[in-house]
Amino acid sequence: MSSLFAFLHHFAAFALVAALAVEFTLTREHLTVSLARKLVFADMIFGAMAGAVLIIGLLRVFYFEKGAAFYFSNIPFLLKLALFVLIGILSIQPTKEFLSWRSEIKAGRAPAPSPQKMQQLRRTIKLELIALAALILCAALMARGVGSLA
Repeated sequence: MSSLFAFLHHFAAFALVAALAVEFTLTREHLTVSLARKLVFADMIFGAMAGAVLIIGLLRVFYFEKGAAFYFSNIPFLLKLALFVLIGILSIQPTKEFLSWRSEIKAGRAPAPSPQKMQQLRRTIKLELIALAALILCAALMARGVGSLA
């Protein structure tokens, strides 16, 4: 059972990274209806996978693997949690923007955010990707037992 949850956790994490990479790639100054639709869908996948990573990760911490005491006495794990929260906070603005496009997309019109807004979205998504890279580093350190306070 532990292996299944590890697989599901990693699958959701890779899907989350892929969805965010798609968002970064598709966030351009000039949007079409098709691009906007894909951005909204990628953001929906990102949110769903973030929820899956969180739920499955918490199940692994409290019911499988090494136990909560191991994880909560590990500095890279605590940093990983903090980075996950940071990514979640950073993702609020792009999600709000993408959701605001729904009525225009439904009407067959391409959203027309300002170039500054698109640059801001792209910068935010880039920060999320950088934080994800740091989170992955923390996961590797944690898995090797680096930074344990116990």
